[in-house]
Amino acid sequence: MRIAIIDDSGLRATILEEGLREAGFEEIDVVPPHGAFVARLERMAPDVVLMNLGNANRDSLEEMLAVSRALARPIAMFVDQSDESMIGAAIDAGVSAYVVDGLRKDRVKPVLELAIRRFNAFSKLQGELDAARTELAERKTVDRAKAILMQSRGLSEPEAYALLRTTAMRQGRRIAEVADALITAADLLGDGR
Repeated sequence: MRIAIIDDSGLRATILEEGLREAGFEEIDVVPPHGAFVARLERMAPDVVLMNLGNANRDSLEEMLAVSRALARPIAMFVDQSDESMIGAAIDAGVSAYVVDGLRKDRVKPVLELAIRRFNAFSKLQGELDAARTELAERKTVDRAKAILMQSRGLSEPEAYALLRTTAMRQGRRIAEVADALITAADLLGDGR
């Protein structure tokens, strides 16, 4: 597992790195949060990112948001102090674990494991949500296509669905694709509903 530590204080980075090495991790890179560090992280493609921000502020949270967007990886953040708005901003930015005043090398591994588990759980939920949204959108498309067929060809709803299904099977396409093509054609002909 490749782990990136984002930190610009040598002592804090050393605590994190020692905690990781004692836990058996070997691929560790320390990246100072300066310049084009997000691009550097993208090239490194770490599996997990640990950020030690000390006293986090809005600018550092913005940088973290950039890291979260660029990598889509588990991120654990260590800060010395925080407040409700900072915690909310961190969660919104995609931080999987947010640890206040808890930078000790013996805590690094449990925090790392927590970040990975929370990230995986969130990713699974996000995937299920995306699938549900896609299914709902496809169902609406099929319903609209059925309505067009029912109106234009005088078919019942089951007959309209059967026509879409057999057309999809004959063309080796999904029903939603055939329905979408039908809606597009109906719109072009001025017959869409």
